[in-house]
Amino acid sequence: MGTVTEKKAAVSNPTIETGHLWQRPGFLIRRLNQIHVALFFESCKDFAITPVQYGLLTTLSERPGLDQTSLCAEVGVDRTTMADVLRRLEERGLVKREPSPDDGRQKIANISVKGRRVMNEMYESMRDAQVRFLAPLAPEERVEFVRMMMQLVEGNNQYGRTLLKHFD
Repeated sequence: MGTVTEKKAAVSNPTIETGHLWQRPGFLIRRLNQIHVALFFESCKDFAITPVQYGLLTTLSERPGLDQTSLCAEVGVDRTTMADVLRRLEERGLVKREPSPDDGRQKIANISVKGRRVMNEMYESMRDAQVRFLAPLAPEERVEFVRMMMQLVEGNNQYGRTLLKHFD
């Protein structure tokens, strides 16, 4: 991973040019997010589900019964956004919330039968968006690109508004 001194040296002596907008990682990541969201909506147009909503349904499918704070850490969004996403999904009958048996002040969320059905029906469309997004890369580059993105997220997680908790 490298020592703190090595990390500081890497930051103070960048090996990339950042003078032009198209050379800045932050700009490129923001643009890639715009492109991905557009592809997601195009591929998943029949479902009226956002990428964050689909991510939340996936998380609840894999880890049922999480409270809002835990969901924020799983999905990587702030509490206000999570409350809004949960409310919208609950209104559509895709998620159910109930008081926590351990702490009455908290509510736990679970994916509903309808939510699981929609998530499963959407899977191929969601996957199509991912495949189309990565299509300009060679197969081995796709794996490396995702690995490098995961490394960047993990290495910079502490700077996000919400700390993302990663479970293997």
